[in-house]
Amino acid sequence: MVGMKKRNTYLWLIVFLLPNLLGFLLFIGFPIISSLGLSFTQWDLLGTINFAGFDNYIRMVQDPEFWRAFRNTFLFIFGYLPLVMVFGLACALLLNKQMKLRAFFRASYFLPVVTSWVAVSLVWKWLYNPNYGLINYFLSLIGIEGPQWLHDPSTAMIGIIIASAWKDIGFVMVLFLGGLQNISPSYYEAASIDGAGKFRMLLRITIPLLGPTTFFVTVISLINSFQVFDQVMIMTEGGPSGSTTVMVQNIYNYAFKYYEMGYASAMSWALFIVIFIFTWIQMKFQDKGAN
Repeated sequence: MVGMKKRNTYLWLIVFLLPNLLGFLLFIGFPIISSLGLSFTQWDLLGTINFAGFDNYIRMVQDPEFWRAFRNTFLFIFGYLPLVMVFGLACALLLNKQMKLRAFFRASYFLPVVTSWVAVSLVWKWLYNPNYGLINYFLSLIGIEGPQWLHDPSTAMIGIIIASAWKDIGFVMVLFLGGLQNISPSYYEAASIDGAGKFRMLLRITIPLLGPTTFFVTVISLINSFQVFDQVMIMTEGGPSGSTTVMVQNIYNYAFKYYEMGYASAMSWALFIVIFIFTWIQMKFQDKGAN
């Protein structure tokens, strides 16, 4: 009787999970396996698929364009990640206090997160315009000649980083707010009795107890920044002179502009391996910190 109940339970579990499982296999699992197979072929979306062995991977290692996109992606990460972490935490600390219109300010900071990247990118592209953009206009009011921003290889990536951080700070803020609200006020009360100041409480209580939240935010933000694409495609299209071409855009170009699906699939798997390695390293450090 007990065994029959268990079988019925498992049967109903399968029935309810099957639609989701089929959707996962059809739209995620099958494309992933197919891309791995395509990475060993040459295919232009129209002709026959020809087996190429490891030619795509050998070409990728020898391709200076691939390494430039790889370097640009890391430049973006090194600029983007500290900005969203620091300012996201700062906004969370500020909006975790009792203040007037707190809900309004929280919604205002989060609003860019739910705004389309197309709209955000077009607005920032206008702000960066060297001739009539607001940023250079305000700089001119204090006697500073603004840079060319997206039209200059030395400043284009900086512009992408600033716009990306501005959009994602609200998301990081919400995650940190959740972590802050899980910290018991008794820690701060005890520290206050001992004479600790606000800054000391931040260093000795808040930041250590936010460790799990910080780890989660770092992993999510790192994975997200490795896949940066929308803002680059709309604001610069990888220019000028390839200074903002990143990994995902390089994959997009070879897949849907040059129709080299095999080479694009090989680069996709290279990107997957890099993301996996960095996530694994972070998880190892987190495990050591927990021990």
